[in-house]
Amino acid sequence: MLQWIRVMSRVFLSLIKVIIAPLLFSTLVVGIAGAGTVKEVGRIGLKALVYFEIVTTLALFIGLGAVNLTKPGHGINLPAEQSAEAKEIAGRASKMSAQDHIVSIFPTSLIKSMAENDVLQLVVFSLIFALALAACGEKGKPMLAFCESLSEAMFKFTNYVMLFAPYGVGAAMAYTVGSKGVGVLVNLGMLILTLYGALFFFIILVLLPVALMIKLPIRRFISLVKEPALLAFTTTSSESAFPKALENMERLGVPRRIVSFVLPMGYSFNLDGSTLYLSLAAIFVAQASNIHLSVGQQLLMVLTLMLSTKGIAAVPRASLVVLAGTLAQFGLPLEGIAVILGVDELMDMARTSTNVIGNCLATAVVAKWEGEFNEAGNEVIAPIDTTLTPHHH
Repeated sequence: MLQWIRVMSRVFLSLIKVIIAPLLFSTLVVGIAGAGTVKEVGRIGLKALVYFEIVTTLALFIGLGAVNLTKPGHGINLPAEQSAEAKEIAGRASKMSAQDHIVSIFPTSLIKSMAENDVLQLVVFSLIFALALAACGEKGKPMLAFCESLSEAMFKFTNYVMLFAPYGVGAAMAYTVGSKGVGVLVNLGMLILTLYGALFFFIILVLLPVALMIKLPIRRFISLVKEPALLAFTTTSSESAFPKALENMERLGVPRRIVSFVLPMGYSFNLDGSTLYLSLAAIFVAQASNIHLSVGQQLLMVLTLMLSTKGIAAVPRASLVVLAGTLAQFGLPLEGIAVILGVDELMDMARTSTNVIGNCLATAVVAKWEGEFNEAGNEVIAPIDTTLTPHHH
């Protein structure tokens, strides 16, 4: 009976797997090539990206540290169902030299990378392809339009798969609890606490020092960021908090042209809460399936996540797709995702509100860096145009 229950979760995971390649490719190409030429993105974009990269990398490492400290996955004993193919890849990986690792980041065949869901190779191909497409100017327009409609179709596809999620997740939870006992729930509770603790540390150790460094009026910032952060927490949607965040950051003293450029960009490239959660969840699955990852493998995983989390934020449960790709790349069982999904809503609340706080702070950082922050605050007169609202993440 348990095996039949498990069929639904296996179907769900197969559908998740098939989303990874087309979605990563189309969203990255549209994100980079759609921004116009590199010159147009300009100085503000570059400053914002430098800041985003530093902060999200710190988030990944805090997540990594927290999960290695509390070890919430120990004792679940998921079936480490590495297929013969995954075992062969893992075997090859252990024989690879450092030079081979570097070479393996670059794809020899796009079809092969897609078939094996090799996220790092897909990202590298998409980046180079997007730059080439941006350089084509007018002639590249039809291809860009194709990628845009592909990403739209993949968003819809993801939505359909997510409609099936409750059944797939319910089946996976029933199977896991049925075969592993109720103890699994203790592990999941531990995972939630680890995430909340790690996010709290991230805000205190990373975001607060940044705010102090740029001499931000912290009390005023907290009172203005409170509302969008609460909205994000209760709805688990960054989208719902977007218009309010836009308006309140302008009130804080960030010029409108900087807010309306940096905030939507942050929604794609600066998801502090989601990135921290990803490093935590990936190692949790490894612990749950008793697969020991060396420090080197964990760092390679961080690098993979650092690249693959860029530009994919617009998808509902985007982190899930990235997590599936990362697990597949490291030969970890996708069953782990189905187990985590049972409590994902509780974790989504915390990571979404952290994403919003991090992005609000980013607009202030860039405004200060540009020397355009108005200490007295701005009066918001006209209603703010929210056509840039990103999708639910």
